[in-house]
Amino acid sequence: MATGITSNTTNQTGITNSLNSTQNSKAKNPKAALNKDSFMKLLLTELKYQDPTSPMDTAKILTQTSQLATLESADNTNKTMTDLVSKLNNSVNMGALSAIGKMASLGSNNITLPKNSLAKFEVYFKNPIQSGTLTISDSQGNAVRTVSLNDQAGKNGILAFQWDGISDSGSKMKSGLYSVTANYTDSSGVAQKTQFGVYPVESVRYDQGKALMKLGSSYIPMARISEFY
Repeated sequence: MATGITSNTTNQTGITNSLNSTQNSKAKNPKAALNKDSFMKLLLTELKYQDPTSPMDTAKILTQTSQLATLESADNTNKTMTDLVSKLNNSVNMGALSAIGKMASLGSNNITLPKNSLAKFEVYFKNPIQSGTLTISDSQGNAVRTVSLNDQAGKNGILAFQWDGISDSGSKMKSGLYSVTANYTDSSGVAQKTQFGVYPVESVRYDQGKALMKLGSSYIPMARISEFY
């Protein structure tokens, strides 16, 4: 293979005016959110200390009771939705197991050339290579480095490469994004094409309840995968 590119195979109670009580309340409820229990305490305290000669209007009591019921209903709805979202997330994560053996695409064939460092990447070859070329192109689609795959003859699966950023003309390319594609003829003489970012799903690992899929030698969060097929 040409100088600068090397490769090898690799097979996420009431109300108080106490200052201390107020501070504790703020510490436990910094946003001063009024839940149904707090609402009930306020209502009972209001009834307890009302003037016996001028009791609270019945309509007002009914209004506040209705507000309490509405608040409780909203609270229950929020809890139900939270549980539903959690169950859906678990279902999606467990469903990731069905992707094992399928092809997964990251939705991009771009690699990153770091400043003063090598660009390391992997490309999946479904069929054994007979001959071909691997092409690295800039953001405008211009080929800047073309590498023969002839010395990879007979190999298939995940092949690892690294690029020093030197172009075919010998100049040092700027750091940034570059696309990687490969055109090759397989051992049966059939023309094939592949690119960086497309791999078979080999296994699934769970980290803190989130599914990570093994693509090549890396574990990728399921959210980063754009397509399975």
